[in-house]
Amino acid sequence: MRRKRDPVVHITPRAARRTNDWWRGAVIYQIYPRSFQDSDGNGVGDLPGIIQRLAYVEQLGVDAIWISPFCKSPMKDYGYDVADYCAVDPLFGTLEDFDALLAEAHRLGLRVLIDFVPSHTSDQHPWFQESRQSRDNPKADWYVWAEPKPDGCPPNNWLSVFGGVAWEWEPRRGQYYLHHFLKEQPDLNFHCPQAVEALLAQARFWLDRGVDGFRVDAIDYGVHDPKLRNNPPRRQRSIGGYQAGGSPYAMQEQRWSKAQPELVELFLKPLHALTERYDGKVLLGEISGDHALLRAAEYTNGGGLDIVYTFDLLGCPGTPKGIRGVVEQLEREIDDGWACWSFGNHDVPRPVTRFDGADPPEGLRRLLPVLLGSLRGTVCLYQGEELGLEEAKLDFGQLKDPWGIALWPAYAGRDGCRTPMPWDGSANGAGFTEGTPWLPIPDSHRKRAVAAQEPDERSVLNTTRAFLNWRRERQALRIGDLAFLRGTGDVLAFERRTEADRLLCLFNLGGTPQRYRASGPLLDAGFESEGVQVVDRTVRLPPWGFAFAHID
Repeated sequence: MRRKRDPVVHITPRAARRTNDWWRGAVIYQIYPRSFQDSDGNGVGDLPGIIQRLAYVEQLGVDAIWISPFCKSPMKDYGYDVADYCAVDPLFGTLEDFDALLAEAHRLGLRVLIDFVPSHTSDQHPWFQESRQSRDNPKADWYVWAEPKPDGCPPNNWLSVFGGVAWEWEPRRGQYYLHHFLKEQPDLNFHCPQAVEALLAQARFWLDRGVDGFRVDAIDYGVHDPKLRNNPPRRQRSIGGYQAGGSPYAMQEQRWSKAQPELVELFLKPLHALTERYDGKVLLGEISGDHALLRAAEYTNGGGLDIVYTFDLLGCPGTPKGIRGVVEQLEREIDDGWACWSFGNHDVPRPVTRFDGADPPEGLRRLLPVLLGSLRGTVCLYQGEELGLEEAKLDFGQLKDPWGIALWPAYAGRDGCRTPMPWDGSANGAGFTEGTPWLPIPDSHRKRAVAAQEPDERSVLNTTRAFLNWRRERQALRIGDLAFLRGTGDVLAFERRTEADRLLCLFNLGGTPQRYRASGPLLDAGFESEGVQVVDRTVRLPPWGFAFAHID
């Protein structure tokens, strides 16, 4: 039902539901290729490096991998400024390397999603190079161009996420072009059918190579208001639970600059229809900003996307109330749609730091992947979360992220969650590279390296691995319904249930022992943290403890 104060929920004819929905309840492991494994010693991760580590990923108990951008790019925004959608950037390898990666992943039973960045390109993309030359060339309307105001100012008040106005002057056309991020990332015009068809052709290239789907980047930026109306001011400075890092962008409500109703018909449904020509494909969309949970419900409930993640859980308070509030709001709206839940990714601070500061307790590091994997939806686990890595602290001179450089010191950018994976803390380059890593690897991360955690049964790595493999056999956790229960103190309690099973899930999100009194007899489910005690119907949880029990 449309809400009176909500301008972004739109009722449209439903896209067909997938017949192969393997992704419901799946676990997707996000790989940031620059920082996963370097195979040639240049300090930057690459596709052959990913191949070297795929057996490790498979052993975690995940179902699929999502690889962040590796297409040809000038790297102004580290791959999210695409110059050629159908070419691998030489920094990461070759198309043959990707084909080998895909084959090895499939051999191991892992599906492969890749990043698709359709809302904007690099300013070095041939499409934009042609579009900017004149107002009457064949690609003149492929990007968002607008006339200046009579005084020469930009056409409206829209702002860039990274700070400053969202318009850049092009003297060859005598017009401004729109860029929601860097000026080197001009926005494509989804109102132009030829541009949409060209984007679909880029997607088809990868589908024909055998990818299992796409993570569709920043897709709600794809359609703007053709009337270019001014955005209104925002009352609060938090956007869907995520702070905008000191950027004036947070001072506006993005009512007209993004997420317009035409997005579903102009792009999402055509993309969905394209993937329907292939078996078992999935579209995972990233959306952000105002009313993101409502749009997640709309876009996955016949709106063209299969699953969606928002920034609400990525930025909410790490409390039972904060987590429950986000999940319940989406559950109220989702109907037959489907969510993707994550606590961290390449854009936000590491979750253990966000939840508990600079030196998070070991119990919290173990708890978060287990809690994440217990929510109803698809799970997205970002590389390093299975090690309990905290946010890395970098000096200004070490920063690479243009967002952090522009807004320092109010905002340090995204480099702190993008530092390389520590495989062997005692090795040069922490086992990530034989050269100098592109971002520094903190000593605290070296101590948490894979090699250091492997022998310890109670390590974050082995806890996560054991849980995810245990979870694979629990239909209640993969596809069951979710119902929150009343918990006291720091206890987050809920049921996951199917017709055949009711599973009680308990999490102590605090540093003191807690108790939970169940409504009925409990049967051991076979997975819990150390120190949990069950006496009759009472479960005693140690600090940061978790427990699962079948409800008789």
